[in-house]
Amino acid sequence: MTNAQRDISRKIRVLQYGQAIKNISKTCPYFGISRQCFYDWKKAYRQHGEKGLINGNPCPENPTLRVPPDIEEKILYLRKTYHFGQLRISWFLERYHNIKVSAGGVHGVLKRNGLNRLPRNTKTRTIQTHRYQKQVPGPSCPDRCEVPDPSILSRKEDQTVSIYCPR
Repeated sequence: MTNAQRDISRKIRVLQYGQAIKNISKTCPYFGISRQCFYDWKKAYRQHGEKGLINGNPCPENPTLRVPPDIEEKILYLRKTYHFGQLRISWFLERYHNIKVSAGGVHGVLKRNGLNRLPRNTKTRTIQTHRYQKQVPGPSCPDRCEVPDPSILSRKEDQTVSIYCPR
C-alpha cells in the first residue's frame, strides 16, 4: 500500500465515522484533525470521489528557478570527484568559473540527484596552509642587548650593561 492509498483510506475512514455518529465536533478531536479539514475532505470527496482525497502539492514546481543543466553538471562533477561540500562548491564556482550559485541552490541540486550526503568512509579534508614567521615591527633584539645603566646616566661616561632579552 502506497502512502497515497494510505492517506485516502484514512480520510475515508474519518468521513465514514463522521457520518455514522453524526457529530463532527466529536469526530474531529478523535482523529486529531480540525473541523475545517474535515469539511474540506468532505467537499473534495463529494466533488471528485477518491481522487479528490489525494494529497496534492501546494503549488506547482517552477522550472525557471532551477539551476541550469550545465551548471548542475559542474556541481555534480565537483561533488563526485573532489567530495566538496555545498559551501565549497559555491565558492569554487564563483572563484574559478565566475558562476554565482548559492549554497542552498547547490544543496537543492545535490538533493535532487541523491548526493546530498557524503559517504561515511571519506576522511575530512585538511586544508594545506603554509605558516610564515610574522615580522615584528622595530629593531630585532639579539639574545644579549646592550642597554645603558640607569645608575650611570647622570655621569658623563658612556657605560653600558649587558642584560638578557627573551624573545
